Amino acid sequence: MNLNEQMIKNNLFNWIALILSSLVLLFILAPLTGMFLHTGGRELLETAEDKEVLQSVWLTLWVAFTATFIFAIGAIPLAWLLARKKFPLKNIVQGIIDLPVVLPHTAAGIAILGFISRDGFLGKAADSVGLTLINKPVGIALAMAFVSLPFLINSARDGFAAVPERLEKAALTLGAGRSRVFFTISLPLAWRSIITGFVLMFARGMSEFGAVVIVAYHPMVAPVLIYERFTSFGLKYARPASVFFIIVALVIFIILRWISLGPGKKELMVDAEA
Repeated sequence: MNLNEQMIKNNLFNWIALILSSLVLLFILAPLTGMFLHTGGRELLETAEDKEVLQSVWLTLWVAFTATFIFAIGAIPLAWLLARKKFPLKNIVQGIIDLPVVLPHTAAGIAILGFISRDGFLGKAADSVGLTLINKPVGIALAMAFVSLPFLINSARDGFAAVPERLEKAALTLGAGRSRVFFTISLPLAWRSIITGFVLMFARGMSEFGAVVIVAYHPMVAPVLIYERFTSFGLKYARPASVFFIIVALVIFIILRWISLGPGKKELMVDAEA
């Protein structure tokens, strides 16, 4: 094969890859673009001033963030154990962690409902001290965390696995304790992956509908509110709320992405844009 034939084949492959990639991007962008184009500025402004919409969006954001933050306290050490330790039934543990991802969302909601109801283990314990978990923000947080926790654990596990183990062993040899090695070497070097997992868990929890609607129809998180408006009033009434929620989510993810880059990466981005 001469050089010209090789160049033609390479160009052909590049064009095929470009066309297929464009089709996938079009499939993602077309529905979203259509939704934005069919939502007038006046409708969007009225939605932004709708007290019910604002309350549901705020509830969604703070509950999803709180659930992610609290469960990260246990998820990060678990991810480190999965990355660094060998123990019996490790593959089964990993399978259990991934199970919520493959469960139907309604099934996940029913599982959580059984766990936090008055007849369930956690619900019975809460009821004994006068607390109710169903139709409460704490119940919503548990439903969000159940379906989204694997994203944080798996991302953090991959981050810890990428940390050179020789650095940890060298620090231990020099007399550093295991906790000091974790907080000064393992955690900082895996931090980017942990932040990525944190953002993914937050996003997945924030967008959850099936599990949340079974545990708590009220108070309404944004996905439930959008569904309620669609079933009660139709597409035209639900679309502005959807667009508003997408805009808010997009702004938050841009901010989180910017924070996760770190000072060095931010300077590189600014220089590249300049």
